[in-house]
Amino acid sequence: MSLTRCKLKYASGWFAAGREIRLAATLLSDSAFKLFVWVCLNAGRNSGRLRLVAADLARSLQKTEREIDLCVQELVGAGVCRLDAPGSIQIQERFWPYWRDPTESDPRDAETYVAAIQRLFLRQGCVLSSFSPADERLAADWFRRGISFECAERAIYLGVARKYTALLNNGKGSPITALSYFEGLLDEVNRATVSRDYWRHLVRRTEQFEQRWQNLIADPHSQSAPPGETK
Repeated sequence: MSLTRCKLKYASGWFAAGREIRLAATLLSDSAFKLFVWVCLNAGRNSGRLRLVAADLARSLQKTEREIDLCVQELVGAGVCRLDAPGSIQIQERFWPYWRDPTESDPRDAETYVAAIQRLFLRQGCVLSSFSPADERLAADWFRRGISFECAERAIYLGVARKYTALLNNGKGSPITALSYFEGLLDEVNRATVSRDYWRHLVRRTEQFEQRWQNLIADPHSQSAPPGETK
């Protein structure tokens, strides 16, 4: 029996419909769900945000502006979307299947902040975690404390660079298993008097360290030169 690969008829204009869509379908009326799908198809992928013009939506969906307003109210009331400032609508994190760019997100949005921390944390090769409820609570606490995403990002890269330095120097070691590993580095990052170029350099070094560590795991008999000092 031969297997036929599925191919898109059109390379653009499609949307990743999965469990988020299924969940929304159980919460919304037919009209509101239709509007939700329209917003999904047209919202910016990095933000989940769409400029809201009731007259344009009414023409596109063949509804009255009053019907569009009621559907918007239902989307917001069900927690599927929120009205963004001003004149735009944004799909809530729980119903948006794409990772958001933190620079495109509202810094007041705790849900987006926590999701961005989760993404950054889990993509590190020396992290072995499922982002536990404790990790989620800590990320939310950082948000409440006013820790900027930039500060958290720097703390995570600094901690990861140091972890790789230890792993490469020792040839073995345990992975990072909790977000709390980076808690003590937040103040250090805030006190640091280094340029932005240093932090960009740190990200590049971390990527190099990760590659060397992966190579060492693949061939434990290979020799690894000392990775160098990390502040």
